[in-house]
Amino acid sequence: MMKWHVELSKEISYALRHAPWEYELEMDEAGWVLTEQLLDGLRRKPQWRTVSADTLREVIRLSEKKRFEMKDGKIRAFYGHSIPMRISKEEKRPPDVLYHGTARRFLESIRSGGLLPRGRQYVHLSQDVETAECVGKRHDGKPCILVIDAKRAWQDGVKFYLGNEKVWLADSVSYQYIRVQTSAQV
Repeated sequence: MMKWHVELSKEISYALRHAPWEYELEMDEAGWVLTEQLLDGLRRKPQWRTVSADTLREVIRLSEKKRFEMKDGKIRAFYGHSIPMRISKEEKRPPDVLYHGTARRFLESIRSGGLLPRGRQYVHLSQDVETAECVGKRHDGKPCILVIDAKRAWQDGVKFYLGNEKVWLADSVSYQYIRVQTSAQV
């Protein structure tokens, strides 16, 4: 992806996930906003004056992380919201095992309280070890990989939601469903 595509993707993330009011966006309970409303908000900044719906579609198509979707004249972020309004998600049955990459310094807190969303609305889980390891490396060069027994958690009533094809969400995950591995063991 070209550098300006990456920068635009970050700007869209900020607008849709963290500060919709700064762009004067009216978000529904599922996180959707009118595409034209987002474009109007983006175009107020000189570097995004020429952004079009086609540009947004291109950013979405080229993005490896699949953070957004567009349909019926609307756009939304799949996950990662930190806004006060809770974005509703449809509950789904998860794969049997999910993963979460984290810094070693957070392990004691996770052991005592489980995985919590902290500043986000949901706990983010990965469908594969590689994605979890990449996420964990943002905070620690040798992250721990948490292996989540999602099947057992689901059977015990933990709710899971599909973020996109690689990311799953949960309200929280108790430590009883977690096994810890260092990235070197995976």
